[in-house]
Amino acid sequence: MTDTAEATVARRLDALPFTRAHLKVLTGSGLGWALDAMDVGLVSFILAALVVEWSLTGEQASWIASAGFVGMAIGASLGGLLADRFGRRSVFAITLLVYGIATGASALAGGIVALLILRVVVGLGLGAELPVASTYVSEFAPARMRGRLIVILEAFWAVGWTAAALIGFFVIPNIDQGWRWAFALGAIPAVYALVVRWGLPESARWLERQGRRAESEAVVTRFEQSAAVGADQRRRTDPPVTPVAAMTGGSRLRVLWSAEFRVRTAALWIVWFCVNFAYYGAFIWIPTILFSQGYDLVKSFGFTLIITLAQLPGYAVAAWLIEVWGRRVTLSVFLAGSAVAAVLFGTASTEGAIIAAGMALSFFNLGAWGALYAVTPEMYPTSLRATGSGWAAGVGRIASIVAPLTVPVLLGMGGAPLLFVVFAAFFVLAAAAAWGLKDVRGEALDDR
Repeated sequence: MTDTAEATVARRLDALPFTRAHLKVLTGSGLGWALDAMDVGLVSFILAALVVEWSLTGEQASWIASAGFVGMAIGASLGGLLADRFGRRSVFAITLLVYGIATGASALAGGIVALLILRVVVGLGLGAELPVASTYVSEFAPARMRGRLIVILEAFWAVGWTAAALIGFFVIPNIDQGWRWAFALGAIPAVYALVVRWGLPESARWLERQGRRAESEAVVTRFEQSAAVGADQRRRTDPPVTPVAAMTGGSRLRVLWSAEFRVRTAALWIVWFCVNFAYYGAFIWIPTILFSQGYDLVKSFGFTLIITLAQLPGYAVAAWLIEVWGRRVTLSVFLAGSAVAAVLFGTASTEGAIIAAGMALSFFNLGAWGALYAVTPEMYPTSLRATGSGWAAGVGRIASIVAPLTVPVLLGMGGAPLLFVVFAAFFVLAAAAAWGLKDVRGEALDDR
């Protein structure tokens, strides 16, 4: 595709200021993201309660934690392929519906087998939703602020995790079978899916790549009118973008490993794998680890709530730095900070030290997540963007399956110090791999 044919939609979107239409896309996607985080976060509190109520062994608890990530690995891989084929908005709405219904059904689970099956189904929706949502927002965001907006989108994760911590603190230990009520609250995404499907526009870039130019034009015009720039910003003389040739899922995967993309794909998969291993290994188990160290459920949940609150400042700082330092530097610095914080948390022995180190771990780790979600969709052109993002997330979910299963083993071998040193090593490896990514700060997205 030639440069002159490239930019009908791209130049017009990149020329816009931040508008009410952008805010609608950002908050609409962000609420879905927050509900996703709430579901994942609730599991960490529900596990601690089920260990007591169902007399679960460490191995059984780890399987419940990992079951959702089995579904997420499959969902992330398939979700990206489906979003490149059928559109971002539709797949986003379907994923919310799937995991919302399955989460609500989990409240009725009568035993561990039923819960395991439902957690896999929940994971299918959760895994597909995140890479699709970040791809969707990145395709509307003007180039000069794209990284910042994706980090802000990721910051909704902290909102959802904080909601989970509040439910964990106030509901689960204070109501008979409170974990069931927690799961019931997790059914909200099923209702929100209707808002997404009919309240948000389809990606204009994706529509144009499919040859649906009239629909793409209508979406861009809506954004221009929201900015009160109207026809002055329209580039009617630009030639239309040639629709992308239909590709199968297999051909898209082969292109990810072509000469042009193989280095960034390899680096991206390593970062996603390592960050998932360390993050989910730590945060899914923190309430249970604290409980095993002698703190009661209320106190361990209270510590976790305080630690969770440090996520929002981490996102805020990363959102600022990502357009100042760039993607790679911001990502690697926050990953290095996560490594140091992990070691400090694993060796903390007093309540003050546990809270301070845990807050540092939240701050750096979630800032790193924001930078990672910002850079991932930028690595690929429009025709591959959701597939590339989805498969990177899918590889990461493999680590999130393995990590909860290894926690009881590592705790038995060397306790929390060994466990968190291992997590720190994964953060360091991720920081090194981040330098294999392409930094496209301020550049237009590749619309091939």
